[in-house]
Amino acid sequence: MKILYGVQGTGNGHISRARVMAKALGQHQIDVDFLFSGRSPDQYFDMQCFADYQTRNGMTFITDNGRVNIVQTAKKNLMANIFSEIKQLDLSGYDLVLNDFEPVTAWAAKQQHVPSIAISHQAALKYPVPKQGASWFNELLLNRFAPVDISLGCHWHHFGFPILPPFVEVSTSSGDYSHQILVYLPFEDADRIAEFLAPFDQYQFFVYHGLKPLKGMAEHIHWHGFNREGFKQHMSQCGGVIGNAGFELASEAMTLGKKLLVKPLLGQFEQLANVAALQLLAAADSMNTLDVAVLKRWLKSPSPKPIAYPQVGDALVDWLKAGDWHQPESLCHNLWSQVELPENWHKRQ
Repeated sequence: MKILYGVQGTGNGHISRARVMAKALGQHQIDVDFLFSGRSPDQYFDMQCFADYQTRNGMTFITDNGRVNIVQTAKKNLMANIFSEIKQLDLSGYDLVLNDFEPVTAWAAKQQHVPSIAISHQAALKYPVPKQGASWFNELLLNRFAPVDISLGCHWHHFGFPILPPFVEVSTSSGDYSHQILVYLPFEDADRIAEFLAPFDQYQFFVYHGLKPLKGMAEHIHWHGFNREGFKQHMSQCGGVIGNAGFELASEAMTLGKKLLVKPLLGQFEQLANVAALQLLAAADSMNTLDVAVLKRWLKSPSPKPIAYPQVGDALVDWLKAGDWHQPESLCHNLWSQVELPENWHKRQ
């Protein structure tokens, strides 16, 4: 079996999930090529596990101060040459396309009649799971942005549907330092983040961001560029995580038993849906702005118990090899039977 795996590169969560799958596919000696789209080729980092991966422009979202800029997003994507990229992608050598919300490989597979399977968090949102901010446009986006033959979604809870648990691979905790806080708010203005954290000098904040503050920052704020290994180390030992409401970051925090404070990227339907699920499960606190009062209250809150999600990648590869792709129910049931979810989650589902 030869597979082309298309991955949305706009957010690092899709790439994190692909890393889990790359490891599982490699262990089963399955021939797979990776294609990423949604960001400039020079903006990808720590990509060694994907070998000779390809990139395309694809489609992406433009953000401005923590909110999707609809006008700039439309302008950017109208200028993109995605139709040529779809037409020029030759899938004749592939038996299957795996897809994590990536439009070029999805549409090429549809046009060339190559079987395609979605492995994404977005696919879970096609079910009536907790959501907010839904609209006809969001439903159209979920169904037409990257259309596939079979959809396998993943979520923190199955909510009674054939949904997979999260794909999580985290470093073993190297200690729990409750006054160390990991901050990952890549869509927020750097100076606003530094100002937001400045009053809380009894804590140490480790911030990962693509830009540095122009106005300087307090000594208890430690600023880092994007670095996967450093990020994993701080994730493993921190007492809590402040981030946008991306799926993979929250999944990693839950797996390690880290308390979570999220600020959704406003205008981004997936992140708003994630907040709805987190609130229903009482799994995180949230804020729509960089709210000092919310942060003060959250810093004093206790940490939850870790959730031991199973190795989804290995089970999924076995399922792919078996070839019965239209029957995912047994795969999902077997994986969730290995998970001990928090007791209060059962009461709230």
